[in-house]
Amino acid sequence: MPQKVSVYVKQLTLEQINKLHDILVPRGWEMKAIPYAHWQARLDKTSVTAYESGKLTVQGKGMEDFIIFTLEPEILQEASFGYELGMDTPETDPLEGFEPHAGIDESGKGDYFGPLVIAGVYADYNSARQLVELGVKDSKAIKSDKKIATMAPQIMRIVQGKFAIVTIGPEAYNRMYSQFANLNKMLAWGHARTIENLLEKAPECNKALSDKFANERLIENALLENGRKLELTQRTKAESDVAVAAASILARNAFVAKMDAFSRELDMEIPKGASAAVIQTARTIVGQFGDETLKRYAKMHFKTTEKVFELF
Repeated sequence: MPQKVSVYVKQLTLEQINKLHDILVPRGWEMKAIPYAHWQARLDKTSVTAYESGKLTVQGKGMEDFIIFTLEPEILQEASFGYELGMDTPETDPLEGFEPHAGIDESGKGDYFGPLVIAGVYADYNSARQLVELGVKDSKAIKSDKKIATMAPQIMRIVQGKFAIVTIGPEAYNRMYSQFANLNKMLAWGHARTIENLLEKAPECNKALSDKFANERLIENALLENGRKLELTQRTKAESDVAVAAASILARNAFVAKMDAFSRELDMEIPKGASAAVIQTARTIVGQFGDETLKRYAKMHFKTTEKVFELF
């Protein structure tokens, strides 16, 4: 028997889902309607959910008995439990111990060009499960911006609009940096503003998780009255959390969209990061349009700026 897991996932046809429903109802399973699912059935400590995508998830203490004595013989007409379970599902349920909360993350912090974007996503149990099924993970682990652009609207739909995005464009960024004179303080302001905006859409949210980038007090001190009622946790590598990962995707998508808009405005490709190509592009902008134009597209406090003007 392969290593034990706590959730089983199987793709079913609509006909199989309907047949399973008709089998479970007369056997005393409690049927419940949840978002983006045909139904969810519960009996004792076992839960079976049939999603609109066709995925069926089974979890709980009676998982193995349900698969061996009901699902396989009556629906799947096969006996592959064990082999399939070991190959197709994770060793543990990624949502084990999950509690509804908001996740906060940012994009553009290390990029010379473009905005600083902070996003927040509130996930409850049902939406978190769907985010996992969608394949949500830290945006830095998703190499394709096209895939991120496809996933972002799906995340927005799954969480039913319970998200917030704060975009600080380069011009505003440069003004704010001159006031804060500290990137972490500015980040804390952005995180706090995102949390406050998110609470307007998800007033039921009482917990939030953010990646730790500085002293915890920075965000806490920047929060307003509503945000201070939250239980805010900050930890390194918080992107492993599904709500934070979802926020990272929304932030990255907004950042890339703005960069694409800048490229169209200037009729040239605006590169990401802070590489030699970035320096050369910045010099081209200064040469064609002047110093003031660069301030509309770049974060001027970066040391990159010194390198840009070395040849001028």
